[in-house]
Amino acid sequence: MSKNAAGPFTPEQAFEFMQRMWNPFGLSLPGMPAPQAPGVQSAPTPFPSPLGMFATLDPAEVEKKIAELRVIEGWLAMSLNFMQMSIKTLELQKSSLEALHAGVAAASESQPRRQKPREAKGDK
Repeated sequence: MSKNAAGPFTPEQAFEFMQRMWNPFGLSLPGMPAPQAPGVQSAPTPFPSPLGMFATLDPAEVEKKIAELRVIEGWLAMSLNFMQMSIKTLELQKSSLEALHAGVAAASESQPRRQKPREAKGDK
């Protein structure tokens, strides 16, 4: 990425930055142009189609990708259910604590305060 402190990124610099961030080793990715050698100025490339990155002609590869995504979907659904259960558990715990505190407060208000019996003046 060329250093341009005077202004914002150009589209080419932004694309190059994203390419380096997502592909730090400079490996060739499907749908992405091959990395250029340092110091070699390449022609600006348009942003590739996201579908081009995943396009394949092999039905077995497509089926494999679908299966992988279904596994991820199941894991995410399980995580979502676990998170919802945790939230409901904490809400129940909060309600229980509030009810307990309200019961203790009501019980302490309803009982008259007990006073210590006074010692007789002659007893010491």
